[in-house]
Amino acid sequence: MPSQDALRRATRSELSGSAVDIAPLLLGGELRTFVPRSAVASDDSEPVAVRLRITEVEAYHGQGTGDVADPGSHARMGRTARNATMWGAPGHLYVYLSHGIHSCVNVVCGPEGQGDGVLLRAGEVVDGVEAAAHRRGAALPLGGIALRDLARGPGRLGQAVGLRHPRHDGIDALTGDLREGARAELWLGAPRTGIARGPRVGVAGIAGTAAFPWRFWIDGDPTVSTFRWGRGAQAVES
Repeated sequence: MPSQDALRRATRSELSGSAVDIAPLLLGGELRTFVPRSAVASDDSEPVAVRLRITEVEAYHGQGTGDVADPGSHARMGRTARNATMWGAPGHLYVYLSHGIHSCVNVVCGPEGQGDGVLLRAGEVVDGVEAAAHRRGAALPLGGIALRDLARGPGRLGQAVGLRHPRHDGIDALTGDLREGARAELWLGAPRTGIARGPRVGVAGIAGTAAFPWRFWIDGDPTVSTFRWGRGAQAVES
């Protein structure tokens, strides 16, 4: 794992490429969040810090990005009220609601107006374990939740770092500006080896097959989520 000193704050220019190119560069980096304990934060409330080492990501292209359209992307049909953050400047976080329950976190990349995003699928909580566990409904020592499972999967990750839809959608992880009393920082390290890639998890149809090998993860890391086919994807793959 890179030491904290080996990491540096990400810049917009580093995130200005396509999602497929940027996604593996996030691995081993960190998302650091500073979120008030209460959803209704007073001016003097102290944010709770959580540091998450990113171990698994998925790339999603905007409408018109690349040689092949991405049927699995929220931005495949263009800009909507739901995906508006994806079309903004790189480095903002697109926080959307999955299945009406889970807040999932994406890093916007590409030039403004491209609609690319990288879903943070899993990570290791390296600081702020107590806060992450509390958000996951556990206490220390972790009862019923293994440390490796605190942010294993995009819904768990969003819960652990404390970012919520719609409150934190659009938060800027490069400037660290406050949104609803919270702020976020994206830190990157040097490009790493030992990266695996394959189909995206749980994505329906051809978008969840080897035709779109846009899931990247740190090979052998215990926090990486388990692969599962999306609806109809295995039939297409076969």
